[in-house]
Amino acid sequence: MSKYWEYNHTVCFEETNLVGNVYYVNYLRWQGRCREMFLKERAPDVLTDLQDDLKLFTLKVDCEFFAEITAFDELSIRMRLTDLAQTQVEFGFDYVRLNPDGSETLIARGRQRVACMRGPNTRTAPARVPEALVRALEPYAS
Repeated sequence: MSKYWEYNHTVCFEETNLVGNVYYVNYLRWQGRCREMFLKERAPDVLTDLQDDLKLFTLKVDCEFFAEITAFDELSIRMRLTDLAQTQVEFGFDYVRLNPDGSETLIARGRQRVACMRGPNTRTAPARVPEALVRALEPYAS
């Protein structure tokens, strides 16, 4: 498997439903958090650009589930670049439970496609993926 950028997370009660397993929408939230923490750590210039006129529009999100997780499970959300076009980026995410015995269990796999846009909110237009983001993602291409 290709190299990935990793965000670790401990599941809390607030992320579970009445049955005790993780509510599905949290997987999508974790994709966003993983992407944001990647930008903070690996591409801070893009965060600065987002305060100017760059916008990242999420076009598509999906997640396929293989196993249940519950409160206090330790997770690794592993992000990699799956596609890079002129104005769009697609990320792949593996959700891996880090078991107490040191083994790992793939519990879900997801994707997220993002478009880069620029301009005022009423007249945004597609824009090239910033060079700082392209460079930051290079090591994580699949």
